[in-house]
Amino acid sequence: MVFKKKIEDLIVSRNTRLNKRHFLLELTSENPFPVMLPGQFAQVRVDGSPPTFLRRPFSIHEVDPSRNLFRLLIQVKGEGTRQLALAREGDRINVIFPLGNAFSLPSSPEVLLVGGGCGVAPLLFLAQFLARQHVVPKILLGFRTKEEMFETENYSRYGELLITTDDGSYGSKGLVVDHPVFQTEHFPFRKIYCCGPEAMMRAVAKIAAFHRVDCEVSLENMMACGFGVCLCCVTPTDKGHERVCVEGPVFNTKRLGWQ
Repeated sequence: MVFKKKIEDLIVSRNTRLNKRHFLLELTSENPFPVMLPGQFAQVRVDGSPPTFLRRPFSIHEVDPSRNLFRLLIQVKGEGTRQLALAREGDRINVIFPLGNAFSLPSSPEVLLVGGGCGVAPLLFLAQFLARQHVVPKILLGFRTKEEMFETENYSRYGELLITTDDGSYGSKGLVVDHPVFQTEHFPFRKIYCCGPEAMMRAVAKIAAFHRVDCEVSLENMMACGFGVCLCCVTPTDKGHERVCVEGPVFNTKRLGWQ
């Protein structure tokens, strides 16, 4: 499917700090937004940061069509994201959106969403989208500690929320793959959607393959252009090497050979 893309100076309608490392950037426009689907992302230009000469890619976290706005969940990692964290209401930020492909719809309602760290970003939009299809997923999110948790109330609006923390300060202790939902003999899910660190996604993909369950992941490869020209984000697939920013970021793990 070919999606209509825009490059536009969007208006910051809100910048909400979630914790020490994460914030929500809410963007709107005087012009109607194109159709956006869960799994797609935006390339954001960072002004006021001379070392940040490349745009930064961020998953589309949530969309509110009635108010013509969408949100980006951003982790502060370097100079570029630190600069974006300073954005104030009314500022304008240049964005190319929506980019990439999207998650596919499930063929049955037995769905599990798995996210780790900032990899939870595309899953809220996905859960929101599934709710419109009358699909109520289980949502498993992994964080380092209770203090680093965020957006849990929003995720709970769309499905049963399960939490793991590395130190056991909230929910189940350990990684997401250690959660009891993966330890059951009779695996209750027919599709898994996953985003987070690659090691985590590979581990989830192996569990899915063992149970013969379809699994889609959203890759977070480094990107420069975001629309398939620079070729710096390619990943090996069953068709050779494909561009994560165009043929992805969503891939079925069978195509990646992660079984």
